[in-house]
Amino acid sequence: MTESKEFLSYLLKGDRVACMDVVNQLLDATVSVEDIYEYVIRKSLYEVGDLWEAGKITVASEHLASSIAESVLNELYLKVLTDVKIEKKAVIGCVPNEYHQIGVKMVSDMFEKNGWTVFFLGANVPVSDFIDFARGINADVVGISMSLYSHLPDLLKMLNALQSEFPETPILVGGQSFTRGSRDPLLKYSQVTYIADIYALEKFLNKK
Repeated sequence: MTESKEFLSYLLKGDRVACMDVVNQLLDATVSVEDIYEYVIRKSLYEVGDLWEAGKITVASEHLASSIAESVLNELYLKVLTDVKIEKKAVIGCVPNEYHQIGVKMVSDMFEKNGWTVFFLGANVPVSDFIDFARGINADVVGISMSLYSHLPDLLKMLNALQSEFPETPILVGGQSFTRGSRDPLLKYSQVTYIADIYALEKFLNKK
Protein backbone atom coordinates (compact mmCIF):
# COMPACT_ATOMS: atom_id res chain seq x y z
CA MET A 1 0.00 0.00 0.00
CA THR A 2 1.76 3.15 -1.25
CA GLU A 3 -0.07 5.29 1.29
CA SER A 4 2.16 3.86 4.02
CA LYS A 5 5.17 5.69 2.55
CA GLU A 6 3.19 8.91 2.42
CA PHE A 7 2.00 8.41 5.99
CA LEU A 8 5.56 7.69 7.15
CA SER A 9 6.84 10.83 5.44
CA TYR A 10 4.28 12.97 7.23
CA LEU A 11 5.00 11.25 10.54
CA LEU A 12 8.67 12.13 10.24
CA LYS A 13 7.79 15.71 9.33
CA GLY A 14 5.54 15.96 12.37
CA ASP A 15 2.48 16.76 10.25
CA ARG A 16 -0.49 15.34 12.14
CA VAL A 17 -3.11 16.89 9.86
CA ALA A 18 -1.54 15.38 6.74
CA CYS A 19 -1.36 11.96 8.42
CA MET A 20 -5.05 12.16 9.23
CA ASP A 21 -5.79 13.24 5.66
CA VAL A 22 -4.09 10.09 4.36
CA VAL A 23 -6.21 7.95 6.66
CA ASN A 24 -9.45 9.76 5.79
CA GLN A 25 -8.78 9.30 2.08
CA LEU A 26 -8.36 5.57 2.66
CA LEU A 27 -11.58 5.42 4.66
CA ASP A 28 -13.38 7.27 1.85
CA ALA A 29 -12.04 4.61 -0.51
CA THR A 30 -13.62 1.95 1.77
CA VAL A 31 -10.29 0.59 2.96
CA SER A 32 -10.92 -1.35 6.18
CA VAL A 33 -9.72 -0.19 9.58
CA GLU A 34 -7.79 -3.46 9.84
CA ASP A 35 -5.87 -2.71 6.64
CA ILE A 36 -5.15 0.85 7.77
CA TYR A 37 -3.88 -0.41 11.12
CA GLU A 38 -1.72 -3.11 9.54
CA TYR A 39 -0.41 -1.65 6.30
CA VAL A 40 -0.26 2.05 7.14
CA ILE A 41 0.11 2.70 10.87
CA ARG A 42 1.87 -0.46 12.03
CA LYS A 43 4.15 -0.63 9.01
CA SER A 44 5.11 3.04 9.35
CA LEU A 45 5.83 2.75 13.05
CA TYR A 46 8.02 -0.30 12.50
CA GLU A 47 10.02 1.74 10.00
CA VAL A 48 10.26 4.59 12.50
CA GLY A 49 11.62 2.11 15.04
CA ASP A 50 14.16 0.81 12.54
CA LEU A 51 15.31 4.34 11.73
CA TRP A 52 15.72 5.12 15.42
CA GLU A 53 17.68 1.93 16.10
CA ALA A 54 19.94 2.72 13.13
CA GLY A 55 20.60 6.19 14.55
CA LYS A 56 19.00 7.90 11.55
CA ILE A 57 16.43 9.82 13.59
CA THR A 58 16.54 11.21 17.11
CA VAL A 59 14.57 10.12 20.14
CA ALA A 60 12.61 13.35 19.82
CA SER A 61 11.59 12.50 16.25
CA GLU A 62 10.63 8.97 17.26
CA HIS A 63 8.49 10.29 20.12
CA LEU A 64 6.82 12.83 17.84
CA ALA A 65 5.97 10.17 15.26
CA SER A 66 4.56 7.91 17.97
CA SER A 67 2.50 10.74 19.41
CA ILE A 68 0.98 11.55 16.03
CA ALA A 69 0.25 7.90 15.29
CA GLU A 70 -1.50 7.53 18.63
CA SER A 71 -3.62 10.61 17.94
CA VAL A 72 -4.63 9.06 14.61
CA LEU A 73 -5.67 5.89 16.43
CA ASN A 74 -7.78 7.97 18.78
CA GLU A 75 -9.53 9.50 15.77
CA LEU A 76 -10.14 6.04 14.30
CA TYR A 77 -11.53 4.66 17.54
CA LEU A 78 -15.11 5.62 16.65
CA LYS A 79 -14.80 3.42 13.57
CA VAL A 80 -13.96 0.49 15.83
CA LEU A 81 -16.89 0.69 18.23
CA THR A 82 -19.68 -1.82 17.74
CA ASP A 83 -23.11 -2.40 19.23
CA VAL A 84 -22.44 -6.14 19.24
CA LYS A 85 -21.20 -7.30 22.63
CA ILE A 86 -20.09 -10.70 23.85
CA GLU A 87 -19.60 -11.77 27.44
CA LYS A 88 -15.81 -11.95 27.30
CA LYS A 89 -13.12 -9.80 28.86
CA ALA A 90 -9.51 -9.17 27.90
CA VAL A 91 -6.68 -7.45 29.74
CA ILE A 92 -4.07 -5.94 27.43
CA GLY A 93 -0.78 -4.24 28.26
CA CYS A 94 2.99 -4.09 27.88
CA VAL A 95 5.74 -5.89 29.74
CA PRO A 96 7.53 -4.00 32.53
CA ASN A 97 10.01 -1.40 31.22
CA GLU A 98 8.29 -1.34 27.82
CA TYR A 99 7.03 2.12 26.88
CA HIS A 100 5.88 1.50 23.30
CA GLN A 101 2.13 0.98 23.60
CA ILE A 102 0.68 1.86 20.20
CA GLY A 103 0.82 -1.66 18.78
CA VAL A 104 -0.93 -3.15 21.78
CA LYS A 105 -3.49 -0.33 21.63
CA MET A 106 -4.37 -1.50 18.12
CA VAL A 107 -4.77 -5.01 19.51
CA SER A 108 -7.08 -3.64 22.18
CA ASP A 109 -9.15 -1.86 19.52
CA MET A 110 -9.54 -5.08 17.53
CA PHE A 111 -10.83 -6.91 20.59
CA GLU A 112 -13.41 -4.14 21.04
CA LYS A 113 -14.34 -4.29 17.37
CA ASN A 114 -15.18 -7.95 17.94
CA GLY A 115 -17.45 -7.17 20.87
CA TRP A 116 -15.12 -7.90 23.78
CA THR A 117 -14.89 -5.82 26.93
CA VAL A 118 -11.28 -4.68 26.97
CA PHE A 119 -9.15 -3.27 29.76
CA PHE A 120 -6.16 -1.56 28.15
CA LEU A 121 -3.48 -1.06 30.80
CA GLY A 122 -0.91 0.57 28.51
CA ALA A 123 2.85 0.73 28.91
CA ASN A 124 5.22 -0.51 31.61
CA VAL A 125 2.76 -2.51 33.71
CA PRO A 126 4.21 -4.11 36.88
CA VAL A 127 3.59 -7.85 36.84
CA SER A 128 1.89 -7.94 40.24
CA ASP A 129 -0.49 -5.15 39.25
CA PHE A 130 -1.26 -6.82 35.93
CA ILE A 131 -2.07 -10.11 37.67
CA ASP A 132 -4.18 -8.45 40.36
CA PHE A 133 -6.20 -6.62 37.72
CA ALA A 134 -6.70 -9.71 35.55
CA ARG A 135 -7.79 -11.71 38.59
CA GLY A 136 -10.16 -8.98 39.69
CA ILE A 137 -12.10 -8.91 36.43
CA ASN A 138 -11.75 -12.66 35.75
CA ALA A 139 -10.11 -12.14 32.36
CA ASP A 140 -10.83 -14.61 29.56
CA VAL A 141 -7.67 -13.61 27.66
CA VAL A 142 -4.47 -11.78 28.51
CA GLY A 143 -2.48 -9.89 25.86
CA ILE A 144 1.13 -8.71 26.22
CA SER A 145 3.29 -6.61 23.91
CA MET A 146 7.08 -6.35 23.73
CA SER A 147 8.69 -3.99 21.22
CA LEU A 148 12.35 -4.35 22.22
CA TYR A 149 13.92 -7.81 22.36
CA SER A 150 16.15 -6.67 25.21
CA HIS A 151 13.02 -6.90 27.37
CA LEU A 152 12.76 -10.67 26.85
CA PRO A 153 13.78 -11.46 30.46
CA ASP A 154 10.93 -9.22 31.67
CA LEU A 155 8.51 -11.00 29.33
CA LEU A 156 9.56 -14.47 30.50
CA LYS A 157 9.20 -13.49 34.16
CA MET A 158 5.75 -12.14 33.37
CA LEU A 159 4.74 -15.29 31.49
CA ASN A 160 5.93 -17.50 34.34
CA ALA A 161 3.87 -15.49 36.82
CA LEU A 162 0.79 -15.44 34.58
CA GLN A 163 1.01 -19.17 33.87
CA SER A 164 1.26 -19.90 37.57
CA GLU A 165 -1.70 -17.68 38.42
CA PHE A 166 -3.91 -18.45 35.40
CA PRO A 167 -2.99 -21.93 34.11
CA GLU A 168 -6.07 -22.16 31.85
CA THR A 169 -6.18 -18.61 30.49
CA PRO A 170 -4.97 -17.99 26.91
CA ILE A 171 -2.06 -15.55 26.72
CA LEU A 172 -1.37 -13.62 23.52
CA VAL A 173 2.12 -12.26 22.88
CA GLY A 174 3.26 -9.96 20.09
CA GLY A 175 5.30 -6.91 19.21
CA GLN A 176 8.01 -5.67 16.89
CA SER A 177 10.73 -7.40 18.92
CA PHE A 178 9.84 -10.76 17.39
CA THR A 179 10.58 -9.52 13.88
CA ARG A 180 14.23 -9.39 14.98
CA GLY A 181 14.55 -11.99 17.71
CA SER A 182 13.59 -15.64 18.04
CA ARG A 183 10.15 -16.74 19.23
CA ASP A 184 11.60 -20.02 20.51
CA PRO A 185 11.50 -18.92 24.18
CA LEU A 186 7.70 -18.83 23.91
CA LEU A 187 7.41 -22.48 22.90
CA LYS A 188 7.61 -23.84 26.44
CA TYR A 189 4.38 -22.06 27.38
CA SER A 190 1.48 -24.20 26.23
CA GLN A 191 -1.14 -21.48 26.65
CA VAL A 192 0.82 -18.76 24.82
CA THR A 193 -0.13 -17.84 21.26
CA TYR A 194 2.16 -15.61 19.23
CA ILE A 195 0.22 -12.96 17.31
CA ALA A 196 2.18 -11.73 14.30
CA ASP A 197 -0.28 -9.14 13.01
CA ILE A 198 -3.86 -7.88 13.01
CA TYR A 199 -5.01 -10.73 10.77
CA ALA A 200 -3.58 -13.40 13.07
CA LEU A 201 -5.46 -11.72 15.89
CA GLU A 202 -8.68 -11.77 13.86
CA LYS A 203 -8.25 -15.51 13.28
CA PHE A 204 -7.79 -16.06 17.00
CA LEU A 205 -10.87 -13.98 17.85
CA ASN A 206 -13.00 -15.74 15.26
CA LYS A 207 -12.31 -19.04 17.03
CA LYS A 208 -13.53 -17.69 20.37
